[in-house]
Amino acid sequence: MQVRINDMVEVLAGEDRGVRGRVLSVDRTVGKVVVESVNVVVKHMRPTRQAKQGGRLSREMPIDISNVALVCPACGARTRCGARYLDDGTKVRFCKKCNANIGPIAPARARYAKKS
Repeated sequence: MQVRINDMVEVLAGEDRGVRGRVLSVDRTVGKVVVESVNVVVKHMRPTRQAKQGGRLSREMPIDISNVALVCPACGARTRCGARYLDDGTKVRFCKKCNANIGPIAPARARYAKKS
């Protein structure tokens, strides 16, 4: 799945099911994403030289990438995304429901440009 930082996603499974949030980070090697205000845990921190203030800190923890679905910015529905080339050779993501472009994947390349 082509999920990137700052994409809107909806959680499909788990305690926060149905919540929409912005992707803060993506770890493709282990297949995890960190979503804003999803899977929030309380971490107890001891005061150190760097962090003078200790205590209980809330922070988002990663969830599996298979448990989120991309939300299309054009139609607002959760959707799958595909990849295609535009006429100038730019590779973009597109919504499979409304066929709208979501964002670029790769810059324009002459090899994939349409011949006119």
